[in-house]
Order: sequence, then structure tokens, then C-alpha cells
Amino acid sequence: MIKLIASDMDGTLLNEHDKLNEEFFHIIEKLKERNIIFVAASGRQYFNLENKFSRVKNDIIFAAENGSFVLYEGEEIYSSILDKNVVKELIKIGRELDGCEIILCGKKSAYIEKNYKNFIDEVERYYLKYEVVDDLYEVDDDILKFTLCDFKGSAENSNNVFKPIWGESLQITVSGQIWLDIINKDVNKGVSIKYIQEKLNITAEETMVFGDYFNDVEMFKSAYYSYAMANAPEEVKKHARFAAKSNRENGVLEVIKNEVLNK
Repeated sequence: MIKLIASDMDGTLLNEHDKLNEEFFHIIEKLKERNIIFVAASGRQYFNLENKFSRVKNDIIFAAENGSFVLYEGEEIYSSILDKNVVKELIKIGRELDGCEIILCGKKSAYIEKNYKNFIDEVERYYLKYEVVDDLYEVDDDILKFTLCDFKGSAENSNNVFKPIWGESLQITVSGQIWLDIINKDVNKGVSIKYIQEKLNITAEETMVFGDYFNDVEMFKSAYYSYAMANAPEEVKKHARFAAKSNRENGVLEVIKNEVLNK
């Protein structure tokens, strides 16, 4: 029996227009009736997720910032903060990279230094709450995640710079074509799901997860019922036990209906 369902957002639960299918909210009601908990697991900011799920925000768990910030009913139940000195070193390297812009993801807000249109358009897709500051070194907040918006392509550009330097001590993940996320080594979506499982006494065999990108691979390992979306890269699909239709075809909802609610 499934007791916990976790889903990534972009390329997974959200369609190509960055929207939730209206049917999702009816499904959440049915899951709640069966005491099945839903987790929104994303690299997105908590405030962004809370806005997306405003109608059911008290009925689901948020594992934001790639699992480094977990909240339920508006209360923090887990967080992992980057060391302030490490953040400063990351800023120093990030500022020197051509085609890259830095986003510091804190508990209170996200922080950026640049505000030109192409960058702001990308920021506003994922960060509902952000501040443009004069100097990222001066930000006074607990930093959960260091993110690079890499217009040259994160896999080929910034990942090849940060991985050799920080790959042993930090979790460095290509989380999108132009996104590189850096969080503490012992944190990822999978760790946050395992934390929730332990807290709620739920096993991996009672857990179903959905994802489409490399930052979902660790989450796949936390559940027996791991689903990769049809639109996922082939390398990502190798890490999941099952396949779901693409996000354009509402693959997540179809699996939940057929494999959980209709059984």
C-alpha cells in the first residue's frame, strides 16, 4: 500500500506551460481521504512552491531547494545550511564565470546582483520572492542553496568548473539545461524523502516518486516505486524502476490514478 508520493515539479508534474493540471487538486483530496501524503520535491524556492500549491498548501509537504528546506503546514521540519565561508568562496568563483549569474537561496528570500531582462525572466520562473542586492557578500540570511543560472549550459560550462574544486565536499547537481545547484554534501531530494519516511514511519516499499532530471536520481533510490518521465534523459531513466508518460501527457496523475487510487 502506498503511503507517500513525492514528485518533482518542472518537467514532471507541471506541464510545458509551467501549470498544474486542475485535476491534481481533486487527486490531492482523494489521497488525503486515504491518508496518503503528497510531497512537492523541487529545486524551486519554498515561496514559489507555496504559491503554486496555495489551494492545498496545508495538506502537502514541501521539500524545496532540492531537499535542503522541508516544511509542513508552514513549519520548518528540516533544513541544511551552507557554511558562510563556503558561500563566499562559491560567490568568488561564480563571479568569474562568463555567461553565469548567481542566485543565493536563503530561508527568507533569494538574492541576486544582476537585474537584466533575460536573467530576471529566468529568476521569476522559480523564485517568487527575491531581492536585488548591491553585494552578495553582504547578504544576511541562512543560505540553503547556491545556484548558477548558466546561459552557456550548466553541464558543459559551470559544472566543469565547480565539480573539480568542490565536488568532494558539496553536492553539485546539474538540475536543468541552464541551472547548476550546490548544496551540502549530505543533502538531496532523496535524503529529504528518507527523513520524511523516518518521521512518518513509512518504508521505501510504501513510497512512490516521480522525476525527470539528474537532481531526481537520489530521490529514485528512496522509493521502490520510482518513475522516470518519458521526457527524461536516457541516463536518468536508467535509475528508475518504472516509466511514466511525459509531463505534457499528465504522466504523474495517470500513474497515481491507475496504480494508487483505482486499486
